[in-house]
Amino acid sequence: MSQKIAVAIIHGIGKQDPNFADGMARELKDRFAREIGNEIKGPASDLVILPVYWAPVLQGAEEELWKRMKRAGEFGFTTLRRFLVDFAADAVAYQPTPTDRRIYDGIHEKFAEILNRLAAQAGQKAPLCVIAHSLGSVIASNYFYDLQHPERSLIARNVKRRIGNTPLERGKTFALFYTLGSPIAIWSLRYDNFGVPIAVPSPELSKYYPNLEGEWVNFYDEDDVIGYPLKTLNAAYRKVIKADRQINAGGLLSSWNPASHLGYWTDNDVTKPIAQELARTWRAVNP
Repeated sequence: MSQKIAVAIIHGIGKQDPNFADGMARELKDRFAREIGNEIKGPASDLVILPVYWAPVLQGAEEELWKRMKRAGEFGFTTLRRFLVDFAADAVAYQPTPTDRRIYDGIHEKFAEILNRLAAQAGQKAPLCVIAHSLGSVIASNYFYDLQHPERSLIARNVKRRIGNTPLERGKTFALFYTLGSPIAIWSLRYDNFGVPIAVPSPELSKYYPNLEGEWVNFYDEDDVIGYPLKTLNAAYRKVIKADRQINAGGLLSSWNPASHLGYWTDNDVTKPIAQELARTWRAVNP
């Protein structure tokens, strides 16, 4: 029996549908199957993809906030204001404070639950790929930073209860990281010399798959005001990130403006190279 590959897709800002990852998942499976070809029967089944749907943690509170703000009367640029509320409110609420970590830990609980399901469906030692859009890239980065620094005791008890004792859930088989329209560069302002990136792949990956290299590729669109290149932040980011890949995300009406931020999911320049690397990863762990 072949070793399956686990893929977690995490969304970013704004209102999200529970099926937000369906389009990307279909494209990845189709492309992966074509890459593998006749090497195994039904290759698409060797790619286990699950969405990290964390929006409900914040959705109710944000709707109430918007309702209360509108009590003051109508104001201009409503659509833009709502977009900024979705982005800023998500981002601000996610940051833990010394006295309140409910949102931060609640979102990380969702992440832990999906990794638990992936371990059950793909295998406890399955290579893990994470595809993260927008604020989701910050969430994923924080989650794996916490896992990679146990000495700092950054993981809350309620999150720890969700994390099983499998290599996948402990982040030890974390091999591939793809960030789409990532604002990590903006978050780096919080740290001295713009911070320290997570290790990709996991330093312990070679214990399980000595022939697997792994990679972190950051996709961004020059018209996307939320997504930025990351390799230029400092020497540490330059070393860990394989490439900042500039693409033209979105369709005819969105690829040339800030709406491109929402166009990464099924863009060929994103799904094709990811599927190719997933296929390469599968071959490395199924010699």
